[in-house]
Amino acid sequence: MTKESGLGWTTCSVDDASGTARAIKNDITNLQFATPRGVQDITGIDKSAFERLLLLADFSITLNGVFNDAANASHDVFKTVPSTSVNRTVTLTVSGQTLANECLFTDYPLSRSDSGELTFSAPGVLSDGNVPTWA
Repeated sequence: MTKESGLGWTTCSVDDASGTARAIKNDITNLQFATPRGVQDITGIDKSAFERLLLLADFSITLNGVFNDAANASHDVFKTVPSTSVNRTVTLTVSGQTLANECLFTDYPLSRSDSGELTFSAPGVLSDGNVPTWA
């Protein structure tokens, strides 16, 4: 096993509203994603420690970046979030490992700081019921 940094991502793409994948990794400054599982407590009164079952899998992501309204850039992808209800494929690749999921983006807030930076945050959640799987 080789330990690696989070530098040099190969792919960070998100479909625009028409379903065309857009490479937006140059606009993304940081991201967070999670692949949690639900858990059901099935502990009987005869136990002194928890018993649990794994339940449904999920995926969530928040992409944070710098505003870029060039053609096919991040603003082109996210500007339709408030006005469309479409699944968007999110593909992340780092060190040859790819995680791709169908997501619904729920917001596209822009923020202008007091120093003048114009940034965005785009939260997304799993939309199609497929288990998040690294390939």
